[in-house]
Amino acid sequence: MNDILPIVLSILAAVVVIGALIPVLIKTRRNITRYPDTRDANDPEVRSGGGTAVDDSTGTIERGTPGGAGTDVVDTTTVPDDAAGLETIPVETPLPVAGRLTRLRERLVRSNNIMGKGLLALLSSDRIDESVWDEVEETLLLADLGTEPTMQLVDALRERVKVLGTRTPEHVKAMLREELIKLVDPTMDRSLNVERHGDKPAVMMVVGVNGVGKTTTVGKLARVLVAEDKDVLLGAADTFRAAAAEQLATWGQRVGVPTVKSDIDGADPASVAYEAVKAGIEQEVDVVMIDTAGRLQNKVGLMDELGKVKRVVEKLAEVDEVLLVLDATTGQNGLNQAKVFSEVVNITGIVLTKLDGTAKGGIVVAIQRALGVPVKLVGLGEGADDLAPFDTESFVDALLN
Repeated sequence: MNDILPIVLSILAAVVVIGALIPVLIKTRRNITRYPDTRDANDPEVRSGGGTAVDDSTGTIERGTPGGAGTDVVDTTTVPDDAAGLETIPVETPLPVAGRLTRLRERLVRSNNIMGKGLLALLSSDRIDESVWDEVEETLLLADLGTEPTMQLVDALRERVKVLGTRTPEHVKAMLREELIKLVDPTMDRSLNVERHGDKPAVMMVVGVNGVGKTTTVGKLARVLVAEDKDVLLGAADTFRAAAAEQLATWGQRVGVPTVKSDIDGADPASVAYEAVKAGIEQEVDVVMIDTAGRLQNKVGLMDELGKVKRVVEKLAEVDEVLLVLDATTGQNGLNQAKVFSEVVNITGIVLTKLDGTAKGGIVVAIQRALGVPVKLVGLGEGADDLAPFDTESFVDALLN
């Protein structure tokens, strides 16, 4: 009897443990659809066992016969909130792009346009001497326009003031508008490359240093694309920052967009990005957006890893856009960041956040000059729809109003 008792107690303990694990396993299976690892084990850049998964908390992802009609169905009516238990997150309808542009322009006009107002006041003076031109130059430099663009603009304004003769405020404003538009360069292509290529989605990487709002920008941009009737899939390749994947998935939930993420802390970012593109191809989405970890531009290893993420993704599909997110208030430091990132990956466009502080609006010109790539998107505020395509004339008009 004494020999049997330990065995019985062991069996009872095992039953209790298994009973406790069953609900957890069921919940995990319901919320995560795992994908078989079909990557090349001999490829040194694609680490096996990344543990990536598609977070289907935006609804359900039903996998059927590959290539068959209706094999991937995404139900996005409500989003279960695991933390809240019974609460649900309703899928929102993002604002149309046209409405965003109007709102952002109004916000720019209401903000403290030191650059535009300062120039208008100086150039409307009864007498413009060298001290006035010195102030014009200082105003432009303080606005982070950069030395070369500042000299170019001052020279152009000097010449036009000589020819203009009598200057009314209306004439000065029109003159400034023309010259600033030239500097910002309306000829740059600011469109996003988000069109499918045959059987493959457009792929977009979002990069930048810590704290500029990359994950938030990816979420807001997903809203822009959904408003344009694009099917989007998000890839949470920021595996270093705690809760980054969950934050991205929440943004996706709000507009009914699935997120590919890892269930392993510190997983290989390149592996997660690879699985995101793979899932995007299988589900025939229009755009795959990959959020990357915030990197300090002076950390060589991290910058090399960013290049690796891009190379691994390109084993499946071409990377159409690499958007660099910059905080407009960082000024020339943001310019230095941009230069380093452009050496690692081919930057195709800039996203400027916190542009509501338009005293630093000249950074638009400085960055475009330094990299030869356009500012494509701007953010003004913390709202979910406070991100819109950059429009040259609207930006200049806002500075001068």
